[in-house]
Amino acid sequence: MGIEIERKFLVVGDAWRSQASRRQRMAQGYLNDAASLQAGAQKASVRVRIAGEQAALNLKSRELGASRQEFEYAIPLADAEALLALCVGGAIDKTRHYVTVGAHLWEVDEFHGDNAGLVVAEIELGEVDEAFEKPSWAGAEVTEHARYYNLALSARPFAAWTDEEKHAC
Repeated sequence: MGIEIERKFLVVGDAWRSQASRRQRMAQGYLNDAASLQAGAQKASVRVRIAGEQAALNLKSRELGASRQEFEYAIPLADAEALLALCVGGAIDKTRHYVTVGAHLWEVDEFHGDNAGLVVAEIELGEVDEAFEKPSWAGAEVTEHARYYNLALSARPFAAWTDEEKHAC
């Protein structure tokens, strides 16, 4: 069983851009909806993602917070394209920038389309309480705020948020 330990932060400014070692455009969608998970009718999200010429099917348990079960399987690109057409909610379109800070790799997701204007950084850790260097461009932590999860963004994109929601944390 795979366990993902990930913390999520809002990004402040553009200082991270010059530190990115590479970037990749990603398209992803969900085969189930956020409402089913929130209501407890389903216990995991099911995501399909295309990143360049690679595609994967991903399942994540519905726990809120830094630690969740995660399973990911490579699938043929043609299958992923067909599955994206079956997804509920809006598609997630983003560019992922990879930035090394200290001993950790940060993934900075710059969203496009209906989620344009949102930039979130994630760091995967080996342990929940693992120490890490937090860069100056990593602002408020939003790990515990479900609205920043990609599944939630597919159902209610950043463009639909109120000004209060966009600035609350």
